[in-house]
Amino acid sequence: MKAKKNKKQVEKVRHYPRISREKFLSQIGIIMATAPFVTRMLGAFKGRYAFYTRNFELSFPNLPEAFDGIKICHISDLHLGSFGSNREPVDEAFSLINEQNPDLILFTGDMVNNFAAEMQGWESVFTQLKAPMGKFAVLGNHDYGNYSRWLSPEEKEENFVNLIRNYSKLGFTLLRNQSVILSRNGATIGLGGSENWGKVGSVPQFGDLEKTADDIKNAPFRILMSHDPDHWDEQVLKHDFFDLTLSGHTHGMQFGIEKGNVRWSPAQYFQKRWAGMYSQNDRFLYVNRGLGYHGIPARVGMPPEITVIELKKGHLSSVFV
Repeated sequence: MKAKKNKKQVEKVRHYPRISREKFLSQIGIIMATAPFVTRMLGAFKGRYAFYTRNFELSFPNLPEAFDGIKICHISDLHLGSFGSNREPVDEAFSLINEQNPDLILFTGDMVNNFAAEMQGWESVFTQLKAPMGKFAVLGNHDYGNYSRWLSPEEKEENFVNLIRNYSKLGFTLLRNQSVILSRNGATIGLGGSENWGKVGSVPQFGDLEKTADDIKNAPFRILMSHDPDHWDEQVLKHDFFDLTLSGHTHGMQFGIEKGNVRWSPAQYFQKRWAGMYSQNDRFLYVNRGLGYHGIPARVGMPPEITVIELKKGHLSSVFV
């Protein structure tokens, strides 16, 4: 009489169904076909921290001799809330900025995604930024808190007041339709900072160029910080006052192709000036691709940027170095 196998013994000898050779090969094919996509995606997530510098020389005939060779480090769109508690990437980016030995650090807006609290705890990271002529900033569309729901207008206003205060804690002088005179070896130039002005969607239009220019009208050379590059075409060029405008905002959509003469990004379907250097009527605009990220935590072909601009005295020209 054969002994009955108990339940455990039956489960022990149970096997997965056999897979046919054809099915096995097809599944291997799927894995091999998707591997490049997976690799690219992993690279994209790492790419959000692949900080790099773009260096330019800009020459202007009206730049005072004393400012010949001044080096400006232009950064934008940090979106600190996207980094959470991860300080290491920003610390790395700031070390790279300091390696450029900038005379001036200019930040063109969007320090946060939504909330002033995103700036808390970053003071020790930001204090390492060194620039003997100062660190200046303007507000971006996200800094106004317009993309969040608030319990009351008072709560939103409190957030905004705290955000303004936190810019100072991070070591930046915030220019809100204001300007300052920068001095060097007895000569001066003007630096203006406009509040946000944009035309795509419901972005704020608080920029006032007349107020911004008021204190630097006698300066021989003027720089403007304005977050949204649409401002340049819509108002700044017509105002015909600022020699160089620095903007950000677009992030280059965090996706694109820039190889040789090929430049493409979805950003170009939304904004006329979406990344890099532009010139018109002897005026220059530079659109920074952003140092942080927002929305999708990845960058594909559009790595985070630190722009280094050296101003020279000479014939009007722009050179990528």
